[in-house]
Amino acid sequence: MNPLNPADLHTDPRLFVGTDVYAVTGNPISHTKSPDIHRRFAEQAKQKIHYGRLQPEMNTFSVAAKSFFDAGGKGMSVTVPFKLDAQTFADVLTSRAQLAGAVNTLWIKDGKIYGDNTDGAGLVRDLLAQGIALHQSRILLLGAGGAARGVIGPLLQQSPKCLVIANRSNAKADELVKLFADLAASAEVAIESRTLLELENATKTPYPFDLVINATAAGLTDESPLSAQAVANIFVPSSFAYDMVYGKSTAFMQQALQKGARVSDGLGMLVEQAADAFLLWRGEQLATAIDPRAVLAKLRS
Repeated sequence: MNPLNPADLHTDPRLFVGTDVYAVTGNPISHTKSPDIHRRFAEQAKQKIHYGRLQPEMNTFSVAAKSFFDAGGKGMSVTVPFKLDAQTFADVLTSRAQLAGAVNTLWIKDGKIYGDNTDGAGLVRDLLAQGIALHQSRILLLGAGGAARGVIGPLLQQSPKCLVIANRSNAKADELVKLFADLAASAEVAIESRTLLELENATKTPYPFDLVINATAAGLTDESPLSAQAVANIFVPSSFAYDMVYGKSTAFMQQALQKGARVSDGLGMLVEQAADAFLLWRGEQLATAIDPRAVLAKLRS
């Protein structure tokens, strides 16, 4: 495939004269629900857009993105594995993209490419819409990769009592604790790291959590990052377990259900982060015209 030719990438803006063209970029990308979500937002807001898919080969993201924007593309959603490439590609980063260390939304304005990260805002809005109280809550975040890093800032801004980042090894979780220490202090949140093994230890983990978020990729392979002993320590019936994977009941969700906790997959986060991107592209004045929860209900039905 020649990444210089947008026609090879499924969505060539030159084929849609008179229509603003957007696309979601990832590899693989055929499974994505993003085109359906943005089509529904466009219908709600009476906006004429085309939103397609792009699947560049690995290591060709910047060439594919440049060719898309050069051909007239207006904006791009970015998913696995290109969020770090998108951060490098952007000329201007929003403060939350800088904090997240990754970009999932690109758009062009005055000849410059802007990059933002709407993942954390999308997660927080989905949690609040489901009635989950974040203020003064105890939150456990599983994983210390890009998915976890992208949501820490918005979670801290909700002023939970504490945020514990648990990872297989200490190093990456410790790095995130250092990175977000100032923000946590300003929001008066206790932030700390643990290994997944330490979650099994009642001395190291003396209390259960109100909210446990799985930001690891374990759900994709029907595994859970948690052992049975860790599950016994961290979940009680009043807990809420959230898996960023969507479209199925994961092993992590099953563990939480067995302890009587409520659970959710990450489909609401996908819809809410897309709503943020749609408003960045089409204008904040459309916020009252779109209804992310109605779109989510349609996708679930």
